[in-house]
Amino acid sequence: MMKYLPDRFSCMIVAMLILATVLPIQGQAAITFNTLTNVAIALLFFLHGAKLSREAIYAGITHWRLHLTIFSATFILFPFLGLALKPLLEPLLGHQLYLGILYLCLLPSTVQSSIAFTSIAHGNVPAALCSASASNILGMFITPCLVGLFLITGSSTQSSFSLSAVLNIIGLLFVPFVLGQLFSQKIRPILKRQPNKIKIVDQGSILMVVYSAFSEAVIEGVWKQVSANQLIVLVVVCMALLFIAMFVIYFSSRKLGFNRADQITILFCGSKKTLASGVPMAKILFAGHAFGLIILPLMLFHQIQLITCGILASRFAEKTK
Repeated sequence: MMKYLPDRFSCMIVAMLILATVLPIQGQAAITFNTLTNVAIALLFFLHGAKLSREAIYAGITHWRLHLTIFSATFILFPFLGLALKPLLEPLLGHQLYLGILYLCLLPSTVQSSIAFTSIAHGNVPAALCSASASNILGMFITPCLVGLFLITGSSTQSSFSLSAVLNIIGLLFVPFVLGQLFSQKIRPILKRQPNKIKIVDQGSILMVVYSAFSEAVIEGVWKQVSANQLIVLVVVCMALLFIAMFVIYFSSRKLGFNRADQITILFCGSKKTLASGVPMAKILFAGHAFGLIILPLMLFHQIQLITCGILASRFAEKTK
């Protein structure tokens, strides 16, 4: 019975959500905490760069079948599900919340949490790094096009936002990773003797992102804009959407003949949706709309995916011991 209960890490994620609801961080404290969060994320990628061999990274980059499968899940499967479920979801949730569901379906994958969960579950980390990062960068261009096609028409500031986002990703993720690679010969032996240090950074960076992001939503008054019944229905819809996507992604990867490590990578990278890029992008694309209602499904889906992936990552890790 105990194996079906949430693990400690998942409980910690729930604790961050409760803490953000009861005591959201704001003001100068939020600015400082966001800076510390970025430092933790940069440290995470520095350590990943330090512990990975050049051969493993090259294998990850050249694994084109895996990348194509993840991109198909992110930018084909999810948009298809969002559009196909419109006759059911729009009457059930209302127009604005349905737009939020469709919007999250058009977003790219997460970066740091996809890689962190892949690492925890003993998946193909180099491939996860390449796919998740490429998805996030290309998503800065693909998502606005999809939003313009399916939701709204035009956005005059897409290009500048995309360039800024790309530069942020390069500075926060790729630069620390490259630095880790430069020092890998000296640091890798130390990391092999202390694997728990990487685990702490993996999980700690996710917890910090969860608390920071949810605090911002609570301060914006996201819980005051929907009824309790709507919220329950929305949670169920987000859970169902994630379950359908993960089911299709995981069993498709098995049918396509990927090994276990690649299946884990495809599952975690292909089923995730980014909150870090999704919220600022929504501010630009949905200026003048009910912004809080549009991002609420993304907020809930993001937390549900983190909790679900936390449980799954721990289960995968136990099976590989």
